[in-house]
Amino acid sequence: MENLDYGIVGNCRSAALISKTGSVEWLCLPQFNSSSVFASILDKQKGGIFSVTPKYLENTTQHYVERTNILVTRFHCLDGVFEIHDFMPRYRIDNNDAYYTPPDLVRYIKHIVGDPEIVFHYQPQLEYGIHETKNEIEQDYIKSSTTKGPYDSLYFYSSIDLTVFDGSKTAKLTKDEFCLISYNQKLLHQNVRRSKLKLERTKVYWLNWSERTTFFKVFQEEIIRSALTLKMLSFDKSGAILAALTTSLPETIGEERNWDYRFCWIRDASMVVKIMTSLGHFKMARHYLNFIIDILPEKDEKMQIMYGIRGEKKLTEQTLGHLSGYENSYPVRVGNAAYKQKQNDIYGILLDVIYQHFELYTNSLEHSEELWTIVRNIIKVVKDNWQKPDRGIWEIRSENKHFTFSKVLCWTAVDRAVKIAALLKRERYIDKWTILRDRISADIHKNAWSEKKNAFAQAYGSEDLDASVLLMETYGFISATDQRYVDTVFAIQKDLEYNGLMFRYRNKDDFGTPRSAFTICSFWLINALYKIGRKKEAIQKYKKLLTYSNHLGLFSEDLDFETKRMLGNFPQAYSHLALIETAITISNSEITDEEEIMDYIH
Repeated sequence: MENLDYGIVGNCRSAALISKTGSVEWLCLPQFNSSSVFASILDKQKGGIFSVTPKYLENTTQHYVERTNILVTRFHCLDGVFEIHDFMPRYRIDNNDAYYTPPDLVRYIKHIVGDPEIVFHYQPQLEYGIHETKNEIEQDYIKSSTTKGPYDSLYFYSSIDLTVFDGSKTAKLTKDEFCLISYNQKLLHQNVRRSKLKLERTKVYWLNWSERTTFFKVFQEEIIRSALTLKMLSFDKSGAILAALTTSLPETIGEERNWDYRFCWIRDASMVVKIMTSLGHFKMARHYLNFIIDILPEKDEKMQIMYGIRGEKKLTEQTLGHLSGYENSYPVRVGNAAYKQKQNDIYGILLDVIYQHFELYTNSLEHSEELWTIVRNIIKVVKDNWQKPDRGIWEIRSENKHFTFSKVLCWTAVDRAVKIAALLKRERYIDKWTILRDRISADIHKNAWSEKKNAFAQAYGSEDLDASVLLMETYGFISATDQRYVDTVFAIQKDLEYNGLMFRYRNKDDFGTPRSAFTICSFWLINALYKIGRKKEAIQKYKKLLTYSNHLGLFSEDLDFETKRMLGNFPQAYSHLALIETAITISNSEITDEEEIMDYIH
């Protein structure tokens, strides 16, 4: 049984997944949502791979250089020891605010001891491997190019003899070497010294970035690793933030809940931005809000639930039938038809971020006016739509419902708009928006409560429960001490928790009954339990849940209830933002020392 034992390296332009044994198994160039050049994670035969196989391997270990996104795979062999330092270059240029972020993956091979013999198998498959890719050695590089279909090409440079990379013979490592995969042909001569310089500069960038992260007294390393991961899922050129790096990693093996997550969901991205702002990374918030301003240039522009990372609005979904899928879980999809859906919760989550921005920063007049226009336009949409059903946070494809979470987030939108109006001294908006806010609140209390379950239900008139309802306290709709909320937390835990993990919901959806645990929901439960006073239980659950990450502390979207293996797209922004949020909740409480927490548990 496989697990998602991958590390991620990236530079806010694209990112790669490196297996526990040092193989590049996922990489799209020149940017996140481009077609893949390596995709063996989705098809071992046709996907493309760059593997490194020592002839006399004993074992491998893997770790990140502390507080960076440089991944080190260490190979212990009978004939020697060496390391591969994988990274995508990212560093400041000439003390400007510009960064060098080429569509490159550098593999710096560090010789430690001995003369290990290694088989290198460099086999890119461009354009998702739909047609054959040919490799040709030209001057000082290998050029890979498509033979049919859309033209695409890739360039490979190395200090090692280029004839060995077809896997037909071994190379003996006696000194430091490098490999460089680039979407572009290089203008400067590539050598070991230049690669080492890029490595050191990239290390300095990430160390400085980590140092700017707000310090917390407990779970600091877990917060830092998750924050570094979220940063890698941001796209510098537009400010968009991806939901995950991959497409079509299944929520359950052998089923068809396989989706392309290489897009910017307004909900996910806004949640990430709020958390990253709380960690002191304000620039991400500014970039993201500029992205929002750019995709909503006109007052009648309808907001979609998601966009391409450059603001693309049409995300047509198609199937790549030639790929077998992760562990034969097909179909493999690119694009995502959910962009057409109506989900009313996105407005509240976005306005929550805009309110945080107004509260924390002094904005330029132009920026403030643009954001204020967006606020007023969103409230118009909420006013016209909050009473209508939608597809909800979980993107149910088959039917619209009056989802409680969507209603609560409509309330959140109006609540934050009232607060923004107060900050901007726009008094005439406050009174009418307050009336609307109170009306939505009364409607939720009247229609979302289930007497049978003694809890707020998934939807109006329903007896089904939903983990997203736990967030009604997080967004300020209800107090953690309100008995209705306390009862809801216990009811949801009783109904949706299984083997220490959480279902999103248990009722049937478009694809039958869900069978895997949604990782973010387990964090939401822990957060809720902590807030209602079940601190000991919450901390125990949190520490246990952290053990279900992979060897590098990374989480995917889902976990198998029985085996605890990770499933779904990877790494998942949702999971890591919830990990951070829960750690902050614990850190900000009256129990703020790790030893105290351990004493509290025992």
